[in-house]
Amino acid sequence: MTVELLKDKRASWYNRAMYRILKYLLWLFFKVWNRVTIEGIENIPAGACVWAPNHRSYIDSPLQAAIPVRLRFMGKDSMWDNRFFGWLFTTIGSFPVSRGTSDRAALTTALNVLMSSEDPVVAFAEGERKDGPRVHPLFDGAAYLASKAQVPIVPVGIGGTAAAMPRGAKMIYPKRVHVIIGKPMSPPALSETGRLSRREVKKTTELLREEIQSLFDRAQIKAGTPNRRDNKEQPESPEGN
Repeated sequence: MTVELLKDKRASWYNRAMYRILKYLLWLFFKVWNRVTIEGIENIPAGACVWAPNHRSYIDSPLQAAIPVRLRFMGKDSMWDNRFFGWLFTTIGSFPVSRGTSDRAALTTALNVLMSSEDPVVAFAEGERKDGPRVHPLFDGAAYLASKAQVPIVPVGIGGTAAAMPRGAKMIYPKRVHVIIGKPMSPPALSETGRLSRREVKKTTELLREEIQSLFDRAQIKAGTPNRRDNKEQPESPEGN
């Protein structure tokens, strides 16, 4: 895929100012209401990277306001159905992804952000929100983006959000949340001709899953909601992966 490095309209002073205002308000809310704590800030690389957390609750995205860098989000396209929220998501630097498809336009936008800015791009590698203590088999998107842009992948474990806002909940409960930022992982290497090795992308994806699982388990313990699972239980692989 050829990536055109176009000017990023979401990186203007106005968008960054709006992002800072919303980030502060969200950080204040989660700090007071959910006593959110962050571990591993020293692992955040300088410059662009692929940010890869586990995904257990709708608050996983706004919770990232607690991270001391500007993160860019890929969101499901239905979030743009509402005119106001569509404007809001675009203003803070988000861009839509069609759930269940490769969505070349979204991948191109994500690559453009990674290759032309210093902002990390968030990729929930499990895809949509999942349940349970196990990190589900990952889609290859995070490793693919990191390889094409040749930027590191940062595994992140988020603990406590499933208790703070479980599936079907209409409110956020005052449950503790803990986030652990793992050490950056090197992206899959490109060949001399700039081509991707599907084998290397798959290998990186599996290593990423192991890292996220370890961080998720630790974060859950720190949040007071330790993971308990049956070792025989294995989540199904994502469709098309």
